[in-house]
Amino acid sequence: MSGPAWVVTGTDTEIGKTVFAAALAGALQAHYWKPVQAGVDGGGDRDRVAALSGLPAANILPEAYRLTTPCSPHEAARRDGIAIDPSRLAPPAVRPLVIEGAGGALVPLTRELLFADVFARWGLPAIVVARTGLGTINHSLLTIEALRNRGVAILGIAFVGDPNAESESTIAHIGGVRRLGRLPLLDPLTPAALASAFAASFRLEDFR
Repeated sequence: MSGPAWVVTGTDTEIGKTVFAAALAGALQAHYWKPVQAGVDGGGDRDRVAALSGLPAANILPEAYRLTTPCSPHEAARRDGIAIDPSRLAPPAVRPLVIEGAGGALVPLTRELLFADVFARWGLPAIVVARTGLGTINHSLLTIEALRNRGVAILGIAFVGDPNAESESTIAHIGGVRRLGRLPLLDPLTPAALASAFAASFRLEDFR
């Protein structure tokens, strides 16, 4: 293996984490892996990243678990009649690699295991994705604290949404994390528009 690997986690669900992961993976020509997909209507996040990143099909890796119901993975697995085995969640041996979690850092995989616990076992740096709207300071700082309490290194924080300089700088300062950049909300959201926005807002050297 050569090159880095990162975990992309979020402060909540539906905040633009998958869009950011697609942009990052595409910009670095990395592999993309989402270990657990809960909810497959519309194809799931792997298909969305494939459509937005511009990566070849071989770089979009299959999930360890692909669950039917769009809810917490531990409950989605129960409804599908299976138990998530942590030993199946070892990161693939390819680099560079972007790994996307599900929802926030404390989403449960089982009643005893949270995503943040798995991140700590992997020993990979995390990128926290946060929205810029109301409530983001609290959600972001709680996420940063939860990761640090488990010994997860944080590469930095990436924002998604309209500019909010005060909230973004406050989170970076109090949380003691690097502000990596901010993706605007794109309409239409196309591969070209996403690649352009990422290139304008982020520096690739921050991810080396």
